[in-house]
Amino acid sequence: MESTSSYRMILQAVLTDYHTRTKDADSTLERQLILDPVHDHYMLMAVGWQGPRRIAHCLIHCDLKDGQVWIQTDSTEPGIAEQLVEQGIPKHAIVLAFLAPYKRPYSGFGVEHAA
Repeated sequence: MESTSSYRMILQAVLTDYHTRTKDADSTLERQLILDPVHDHYMLMAVGWQGPRRIAHCLIHCDLKDGQVWIQTDSTEPGIAEQLVEQGIPKHAIVLAFLAPYKRPYSGFGVEHAA
């Protein structure tokens, strides 16, 4: 499917850009960009130590499932959904999976709208 391959490229580009822009935000934590186009999992992690405390925090986690981008986790401001839209992924092809299923239709994402 053409849209899946373009969504894959857009996801990788947006996460790579975010990784590059936030690399030095906290020098005690390493940013790890995890791109798995074979299984369609895409993540940005912050890992390391802050004093005696171990940090392994998922900043962004997206999957490609059934021709849609599922945003599983997004701990960024203002969030990556709008960036994905700006790059060409339609809102109906983005599911905010971190929202409860009954709330998703109200988000404006992941829902086909009648013309």
